Amino acid sequence: MPNLDDIMKMAQGLQDDMAKAQASLDAIEVEGAAGGGLVTVRATAKGRVLGVALDPSLLNAADREMLEDLIVAAFNDAKVKADTVGQAEMQKMTAGLPLPPGFKLPGM
Repeated sequence: MPNLDDIMKMAQGLQDDMAKAQASLDAIEVEGAAGGGLVTVRATAKGRVLGVALDPSLLNAADREMLEDLIVAAFNDAKVKADTVGQAEMQKMTAGLPLPPGFKLPGM
């Protein structure tokens, strides 16, 4: 059974690893899409939006409402993908750690 010093060292190491993992999430890109790819949103796995691309066919004032809906849908798609990638990366970081079943680390 590990002593308190060993547990504290493990916790500090885990905290350092978690900080590195969080930083690496900002380097992983995902792309959300809507309208069959007419609207795309690029974001990081941390959720930072990098860009929005609109198909030129959507740039018609009469279709403004549809375009707005597609942009929202693409953002939401990118967010779901960012969350999925982020969770997978964090699980890689915690694989093999002696954590109790169901234990969630902050940020996961």
